[in-house]
Amino acid sequence: MMIEPIVKDLLEAGVHFGHQTHRWNPKMRRYIYAQKNGIYILDLEKTARGLSEAREFLRKVAAEGGPILFVGTKRQAQPIVAEEARRCGQFYVSVRWLGGLLTNFQTVRKSIARLKELTSWKEDGTLDRMKKKEAARAGKELGKLEKVLSGIQDMPRLPKAIYIIDAKREATAIAEAIRLGIPVVSLVDTNSDPDPISYVIPGNDDAIRSIKLVTGLLANSILEGHQQYLAGQAEVAAKQAADRQAQEDAETAEAAPAPEPTLAIDEVEAIIPDAALKTKIELDESRKKKLPKAKPPIPGPEKGPAGG
Repeated sequence: MMIEPIVKDLLEAGVHFGHQTHRWNPKMRRYIYAQKNGIYILDLEKTARGLSEAREFLRKVAAEGGPILFVGTKRQAQPIVAEEARRCGQFYVSVRWLGGLLTNFQTVRKSIARLKELTSWKEDGTLDRMKKKEAARAGKELGKLEKVLSGIQDMPRLPKAIYIIDAKREATAIAEAIRLGIPVVSLVDTNSDPDPISYVIPGNDDAIRSIKLVTGLLANSILEGHQQYLAGQAEVAAKQAADRQAQEDAETAEAAPAPEPTLAIDEVEAIIPDAALKTKIELDESRKKKLPKAKPPIPGPEKGPAGG
């Protein structure tokens, strides 16, 4: 992917603006281009390179069918994270990171099951038939679960990658991912530690335009990979269907009765016993003897010549 055209888009979105110089992490020094008016300016060429590597990585994960989790709980990131994750068919946490969401995923799945149960009660009218106090308690529980779990209720297993906005704010999520060996892609500002991040995208993690641009580009790559995965699945399904049909045809052919063999005239005569053949010849000769002989014609009287 070309880097130069991306740099212009990053510049227009204000991705290069970092934090104030007194609020910085020295480990981000290698990504800083300069400082201006007390604010650090990030090197957009390094941002573009990091973004390109992150996009390719996430595309490959999606092409292999791996789930990807978007995490962004700061106010300006919440709607963007939810929208882009849904657009590319992935999962998200946009309100609050639930401690142990990754490291204690089996317990979280029980909460997800409870969320689905309460949702079904609401849809089929069960809550309306409950006592007022019980219905209020169940409705309150449903609201809490929806708030923190709605974006991951269909996530079948642990994600194969995590995309995080604001590495400093989401330190707990990063720590859980590292513990489980899950690669982390993150938009990292000048006040964050880039070392735990697998794919660093140095950039402004506060501005809405910056968050939307970077997150949208990553979602595009994920969508591309997901389409490749679906195409591969369709090809595999077609091949399996063809193999099953070939196997069924072979089994049908084996089960069908074999046709009775037909013999040529010479082969029939070859297997007829001599006695039967002799009897046949004698029978033909006796039939010939019984046939009546044809009588010769009787001559009529000769007429003489007419007299004069």
